This record gives sequence, C-alpha cells and structure tokens, in this order.
Amino acid sequence: MSTTVATPRFDELPTHLDRAVVKSWKVPAIFAVFTVVGIVLFVVLGRNGVTHFNLSTSTDLIKLPIAAVPTRGAGIIVVIVSAVLTAIAVALSYTARKVPLGVITLFAVVFFAGFLTWAAAGHTLAVPGLLLSAIGISVPLIFGALGGVVSERVGVVNVAIEGQLLAGAFVSAVVATVTHQALIGFIAAMVAGVLVSAILAVFSITYLVDQVIVGVVLNVLVIGLTDFLYSQVLASNAPTLNAPPHFPFLPIPILSGIPVIGPALFRQTIIVYLMYAAIFLVWFALFKTRWGLRVRAVGEHPTAADTVGINVNRTRFLNVLLAGAIAGAGGAYYSLAASPLFTREVTAGAGYIALAAVIFGRWNPLLATLAALLFGFTSSLQFSLSAAGSPVPSEFMLMLPYVVTILAVAGLVGHSRGPAASGKPYIKS
Repeated sequence: MSTTVATPRFDELPTHLDRAVVKSWKVPAIFAVFTVVGIVLFVVLGRNGVTHFNLSTSTDLIKLPIAAVPTRGAGIIVVIVSAVLTAIAVALSYTARKVPLGVITLFAVVFFAGFLTWAAAGHTLAVPGLLLSAIGISVPLIFGALGGVVSERVGVVNVAIEGQLLAGAFVSAVVATVTHQALIGFIAAMVAGVLVSAILAVFSITYLVDQVIVGVVLNVLVIGLTDFLYSQVLASNAPTLNAPPHFPFLPIPILSGIPVIGPALFRQTIIVYLMYAAIFLVWFALFKTRWGLRVRAVGEHPTAADTVGINVNRTRFLNVLLAGAIAGAGGAYYSLAASPLFTREVTAGAGYIALAAVIFGRWNPLLATLAALLFGFTSSLQFSLSAAGSPVPSEFMLMLPYVVTILAVAGLVGHSRGPAASGKPYIKS
C-alpha cells in the first residue's frame, strides 16, 4: 500500500517566505538624534526674544517685509515636527520601506530653520546674503563633483579632484595676470586640470596602477608644487604674476530682482552661469545621448562594451581628460572671482568634499550638485551667524560643514552602489 505525499503548490507557501525583509534604522536613528538635540537647544536651552529674517535687498523688484519669528515658539514647533517625521521614519523602516528623499529633505529644512532662528535670536539675519555666500562656496565643489561623476561613470575613481582644482586656481591666476585677460586664465585653468587628469589616466589606465593611490599622490604633488612656486616665485612677484583681473558681475534683468533667490542665483559672474550650463549638459549627455550610454556601459560592464565595438580604454582616457577640464574650471573660480589673488592651498580640501558629494549624490550630476550646495550652505552659516551675533562657538561652526557631510554620506545615503567597474582596470582578453 503506497502513500502519496501532497506537495504544496507555490502559491500556497507562507507569504513571509516570498521575500526577505531588510530593515535599515540609519535614517530613523539620525532623525532621533537630531530631535533630541533640538529638544536640548530649542526647549531646554531655548532663547527668548524675536528673530528677524531680512528677505529682500535694495535692488529687488518686490520688497518683502522683514519676517519676525518668536524664537522659543518656533523652536517648540520645530521639535514637534521633527518628532513626527522621526515617527514616520521609524514606521517606514519597521515595515522595511525606504524613507523617501522628500521626508529627509523636509526634516533637514525644518531643523536648519529652527537652528537659524535659535542662533540669531534677537538679531536680524540677511537671507539673501546667506544664500549668496552658499552659492559662492559651492561653485568649485559643483565643478569638482561634476568632474568626479564623469570620471567615475566611465570607471575611473577620481581622487585627484583636489589637485585639479588647485592646479586650475594656480594656473588661472598666473596666466590671467600675465595676459591681463580673465577669459584666457579660465581656459588655462581647464588645460591645467586636463594635464593633472592626463597623469591620472596614463598611470591608472595604461600602466594599471591603483587609481586611488595615483589620485592621492597627484594631490600631494600639486600641493607641494604650487606651495613651492608660490613661496619662491609668486610671493616676491605678486604685481606681475599674482594680480589677476576678475570676471565682473553680470545681473540678469528681471531674474536678478526676484526676492530671496534672485541675488544669489542671477547676480553672478560668467563662471557661475557656465556652471549652470555644465550641470544641465553633463546630466543630459550622460542620460540622454549615445555618448552617455557608451560612458555608462564602460563604467558598468567594460567587457560587454568591448564586445559591441567600444574601445574601453580610449573611452576612459578621453572622459578622464574631460573630467579634469571641468574640475579645472572650478579651480579658476578661486582666483578669478572669489578672492583677489591665488593663496597657498586655497582649495582647503574642497576636492575631497566634491568627491563626497559624488557619493552622496549617487553618481548623478543633479543630486551631486544638491550635495555640494548642502556643504556650501552649512559653510556659509558661520559667516552669517557671526555677523548676527550668534552665541554658537566659532569652532563649532567651522566643523559643522564636515560633520553634516559625514552624516549625509554615512547615514542618510545608506547603501549606494556606484558604477560596477569603477576603480577596476580593464585588460583586454
């Protein structure tokens, strides 16, 4: 006598086996920490008085009134909203759902607004000036991040952004001073970035040297070389070699008169307007053109790209040079717009922040730009709050941009995957 054991059908299996549930508590944990910080600052150590926000300049088309915000009341509202958003993040993570970028952005905006209100209690904070400073700090970072995106999308890790920015700043100052033409200095900065990238490409693509090591060595080389030339040549010949002409400000009619954002976005130099164009062009070229498809194919699966006739190493070489030109243009901003002359190590680690923006932005030009703007905004806070008489220690304000960058990359980004072949040399079989 035989017995038949019934095999359960697939659709009769328990539903909890259909998929693995992965819960990430990074974002809720960070939200909770900042909510506790908000309770301490805005409630326990809450400040009385009224914070005034000046939203207009004298040249705006429409003059907005100064906004008066009760400091303690605003702080309590911020804590309540932060707690609600934290609860939403906990609920989403508990059900293994990703916290939307909109929720993260809203939390950041609300908390920063509360912090500004608390820090500037009893004083007036000029919002257009804060945004203008943020854009100015972000320009080299955005150029560097765009160069990093192009390079890494094609499969080459570009740790040498710092060297490309610094080389662009140095060369643009010297060339613009000698030729008395800021535009020629700007072009020379791009060439300097290309030369740094050429060394990176030769060693990492042709000779298969580790890309990260080559990038770090190039940064040290450019820092040492520019320091030496500055102390031995530029310092003693500043009028003839380090007094570059600057690009003038070119306000865009009507747009520059928009309250709050007009002065920051549309009352700028030609370099900033070129940055706007570069952001769009890099995004459009990467995701909407045949060139971008080839670049992404080489960065994701070079063997498959080679199979369909794409010259992998040639594509990588040319795009690493393009990335250097973009980063070099960012370096020119230091000498031809931001400061009156080139100074030693003027980039101050901006290349590494740009590299972090690439990762934070998930190798997307638009998101990397937003990440760079975040760093620029937090950096500009130290100047605006100092002018407003904030009680926050200056040492804390100096470290704030880097703390925000670390939290953003390590916590809010979570697990992100870059191009699969990034950092891996390709050897044709």
